[in-house]
Amino acid sequence: MLGYLQGSTRPDISMAVHQCARFNAYPMLCHEKAVKRIARYLLSSSDKGIIYKPDSTRGLEVYVDADFAGGWSSGDVHNPEVVLSRTGYVIMYAGCPITWSSKLQTEIALSTTEAEYIALSQAMRESLPSLNLMQEIGVVFKFFNPKPKFHCKVFEDNVSCIKVAESPKFTPRTKHIAIKYHHFRKFVSDGTVTIHHIDTKQQIADIFTKPLDERLFNHLQKVLMGW
Repeated sequence: MLGYLQGSTRPDISMAVHQCARFNAYPMLCHEKAVKRIARYLLSSSDKGIIYKPDSTRGLEVYVDADFAGGWSSGDVHNPEVVLSRTGYVIMYAGCPITWSSKLQTEIALSTTEAEYIALSQAMRESLPSLNLMQEIGVVFKFFNPKPKFHCKVFEDNVSCIKVAESPKFTPRTKHIAIKYHHFRKFVSDGTVTIHHIDTKQQIADIFTKPLDERLFNHLQKVLMGW
């Protein structure tokens, strides 16, 4: 049930639900308390969902972020999963969320830049098919198209990650991720995808990567969901 809610109308609980779902096989008391806390939060906002307010000045946009080794704990040094980074992204059209995700990366990132770059690649795998679909639909139906063809704006808060994505060269520090994660570079080089830096406090995808303080959570929730 929680998985259905987070994937349909309540993106604000995606990170918490995914984190709890990891322990379905061997749940402990702390996981039960976490699920109950999510349930209490949902009960207090049971009449809420996503409020769509289309903005005709905005096209396809992707907000993507990563939490580098966010599960690391000095008390659990033998569990390899605690050093995995978490990817979070949301794909929006006209300022309205279309799809979103919060999940652990499948390999260990060696730096914040690498974690952010892997997250960027994962988000692009979802957004590029959406871009192609909109181009095909645009031939038949007339709807908002701010440029001669659809372009995708990707917002990223890590400057080093943006430099890696835009650079045509590989370096010794990025060669090991070249095959799997450089698949979208040609879309960046031909202008189909543009990557923009964004302030961390305005990074909507931050809500999908880690627990936030109440003030920042409420701010991002309002931007994402409209309430």
